[in-house]
Amino acid sequence: MDIFIQQVMNGLVLGSIYALIALGYTMVYGILGIINFAHGEVLMVGALSALSTIAGLKALAPGMPDWLTLVIATLVGMTICGALSYSIERIAYRPLRNAPRLAPLITAIGVSIILQTLAMIIWSRNPLIFPELLPSDPIDVFNTGATITGKEIVIIIMAILVMIGLLILVNRTKLGRAMRATAENPKVAGLMGVNPNFVISATFVIGGALAAVAGVMMATNYGNAHFYMGFIPGLKAFTAAVLGGIGNLKGAMVGGILLGLIEALGAGYIGDLTNDIFGSNYQDVFAFIVLITVLVFRPSGIMGERVADRA
Repeated sequence: MDIFIQQVMNGLVLGSIYALIALGYTMVYGILGIINFAHGEVLMVGALSALSTIAGLKALAPGMPDWLTLVIATLVGMTICGALSYSIERIAYRPLRNAPRLAPLITAIGVSIILQTLAMIIWSRNPLIFPELLPSDPIDVFNTGATITGKEIVIIIMAILVMIGLLILVNRTKLGRAMRATAENPKVAGLMGVNPNFVISATFVIGGALAAVAGVMMATNYGNAHFYMGFIPGLKAFTAAVLGGIGNLKGAMVGGILLGLIEALGAGYIGDLTNDIFGSNYQDVFAFIVLITVLVFRPSGIMGERVADRA
């Protein structure tokens, strides 16, 4: 029983990160109907930018509390990633808005490779240690033998707060109404006074900021950051978005949590059955088994797709 609870805790942490990344995918798809495969690299830039900010703050203000250092670094990463996502949309996607869907997909892959190469040049190709800024002492979960650390609790709480904030933004604000209108029909939304270009750019900026938060959470959880760190999590988050129903915000959240639990439980129990020889290697496999299964049996995902067909 303690193994099950431990894997559930691990899955919730992992799923929280996947859910935040998946939100960026599903927001862009809901508005433009394209998959932004450069989103994982935006996450990577956010983590490495935060790492550089932390190094600078440690040098300039060594007495600053760790939590404040992490907050400032995260805000800097969000700003940089928001600007980067805006630039990607403006330079790489906007000229291809009326092109066949394959064109922006290929462009996204190209942007991904460019960002990886630039990050490798700027930050080096070697993994960089991300400092411990949150408590990592294990805490017993209801006297079950399973443990969770302070930083994992912070990751889960932060993910919940960000996801709630995004739902409020989309459902209760003027910008959110403009997003939903643009998702339904950009031309009609434009006739009603909505500026589709502004809405699309804002969507990319918000998605980039969310990716930065997810990147900092990943780096904090695993203790390192590197130029290739966004590729596999990006693919898994896309799987989570498809699992929940791409184009549906709540579906992306549910899909992310479910995928994290599936990975953790599957790898944990298979690792136990195989004496921990193959468990960690199987973890990545589960995400893509889920993707294939969903695409074959329920392409619309668990919660379906709310985006209407465009004329």
